Amino acid sequence: MSVRQALRVPDELLASVPAEERGAGRDDVRLMVSRGSAVSHHSFRQLPDQLRAGDVLVVNTSQTLPAAIDGTLDGTPVVVHFSVRGDDGRWVVELRDPLPGGSTRRRPGGPAGTVVRLAGGARLGWEEPLQYGEDRLWWARPSARDVPGLLRRHGRPIRYAYTRRDQPLAAHQTVFARPAADGAGSAEMPSAARPFTAELVAELVSRGVQFAPLVLHTGVASTEADETPYPERYEVGAATALLVNAAKAGGGRIVAVGTTAVRALETATGPDGLVRAAAGWTDLVVTPERGVRAVDGLLTGLHEPAASHLLMLEAIAGHEALTRSYAEALRNLYLWHEFGDIHLILPDEDAHLPHC
Repeated sequence: MSVRQALRVPDELLASVPAEERGAGRDDVRLMVSRGSAVSHHSFRQLPDQLRAGDVLVVNTSQTLPAAIDGTLDGTPVVVHFSVRGDDGRWVVELRDPLPGGSTRRRPGGPAGTVVRLAGGARLGWEEPLQYGEDRLWWARPSARDVPGLLRRHGRPIRYAYTRRDQPLAAHQTVFARPAADGAGSAEMPSAARPFTAELVAELVSRGVQFAPLVLHTGVASTEADETPYPERYEVGAATALLVNAAKAGGGRIVAVGTTAVRALETATGPDGLVRAAAGWTDLVVTPERGVRAVDGLLTGLHEPAASHLLMLEAIAGHEALTRSYAEALRNLYLWHEFGDIHLILPDEDAHLPHC
């Protein structure tokens, strides 16, 4: 039985507010470390003790957009989640029904020709489903040319039902987030990096851990359905490619901060294991069958049972190790989702030692 089939997460373990509202700061979360079947428990502030000089943390610098915006459809209030901008000016969007308390629920999109009036006066015309036969995500054409600007003026961060209240956009940005020249960004926060603070980054650097930036603009996830990740924009620069290749050649471990960093870096990695500068769209889905070529470890949040990301985690950790670590997370009452606790997957180096 797979982890996805066996896992059941009780509602009380869904983090409903940011760590700084529960404790002393955004780095006040727990850190579960798994090396093969060995699992240990720490605070996130102890991350430097789990890494060593020469290791590289690969971080996603995409900034989070206030990607949820109110609108009306035939006079009925709706919420639109803007996800991914296409090369032709269209956007992939999701239509939601507002609920009392500020969250939303899934609503089918379309049909083609549907027009939603958005806050600020813009209009959004539905054109075609993102994938044939599915009705959640649609390609739609906005009347506004500057959608990021529209969202900055009238939007707010996407929120799901397990969170207690709306949070300011700053709560959805990581310390690594940088504005893109074209205003692009992520519909949802690359949340594995959320607990990092400037002080922790400085300590890691002082210990010889390096940081390699890349960009992957994340689209909207689905908390109600088991869906395969769809194409997203990414960019891996030449400096990051050189740094990762040099670190691997020198025996350093490449630890991706978040599944988005894995997807982008693995897209830019050839069958020979070398990373090359690359940019564009990636439709890569990392599975145990595909495996990983550049990544040795992963720093990530805890994922829902239906999340396709668990296949990526299994590709890095292995089935038995992932099953053991998630059982430990449940037993020790770790918190799930973007405001929750963190899981560090490192290679089981003892498994590669010769036996006497």
